Amino acid sequence: MNWSNWIYLGAGIALGIVFDRLFVGSSNVSSSSSLVAPLAQQDMPPISQQLQQTQLAYQMAREMSQFKAGFLARTTHELRSPLNGLIGLHQLILSDLCEDPAEEREFIAQAHERTLKLLKLMDEILSVARTEHGTNKLDIQPRSLAQILEEVHKLTYMLAANRNFPLQLLPVDPEIYILADNLWLRQILISLIDTAITQMEEGSICISSSTIHTNNFVNIWLDVPTHAIPWSEPIDLIKSEEQPTQIDQQNAALSPGMRLLINQTLVEVMGGKLEILPSTIAKEAPQQLTRLQISIPLVIPEAELL
Repeated sequence: MNWSNWIYLGAGIALGIVFDRLFVGSSNVSSSSSLVAPLAQQDMPPISQQLQQTQLAYQMAREMSQFKAGFLARTTHELRSPLNGLIGLHQLILSDLCEDPAEEREFIAQAHERTLKLLKLMDEILSVARTEHGTNKLDIQPRSLAQILEEVHKLTYMLAANRNFPLQLLPVDPEIYILADNLWLRQILISLIDTAITQMEEGSICISSSTIHTNNFVNIWLDVPTHAIPWSEPIDLIKSEEQPTQIDQQNAALSPGMRLLINQTLVEVMGGKLEILPSTIAKEAPQQLTRLQISIPLVIPEAELL
């Protein structure tokens, strides 16, 4: 073997050592990456789940924004109607259109009376706004659901009986306790029943409840005639054109739609939810009923937490 053969043999051995090291290094890198990738996929939540949560949060924020805008628009609409009445009375007086001083004094008295009623409406709306903001603190304590519903039934039974509308309260388990403000929840239920009775032409009202242990809530149901639910009134008054007022100028009371929004706001402040569920009564039934559902947090016994 001459010297050139020795050179070729040495060069081949050197190249073999270099390629061997390169191959071993690349295999280690690929094996380590194959081990890291599954771990990263396990630690990182799926992109689809993140997108779903983001879409849900966006939808909830959008619905809340629309609700707040609708509440503000309806509040403005409710207060503007009696203000228009006041402006009309003052215009009659300032334009010297009164026949005599007695008529002028009568218009002034009417304007003063409407001003007081308007102030009462504003106080009622501001009270709800302060409660929602947290200025008016709620006394949320464990309350007996049976006791609250019995008190509501006693306070509204005669009101329904005077108009020949049966008001039925189904038995409630005395062991069920809910987390709520007693005064506010009672006021909400009375307001909903009173509004239904005012809007009713015929039919009956049934108060019942149902416990859902899976989500730790109690559903309070008010089954009322469908025509007594003020869901036909426009809620988004920002986009709608000027419409006739629903407020009685003499009584200056909040409209049924506004009361429904106020009650919905108060229930949400207590950690609950107020919904209008579609009728499940057959068409051939004597009356079509719609269910108002109030979901209130349930008090979980300590034994169930262990």
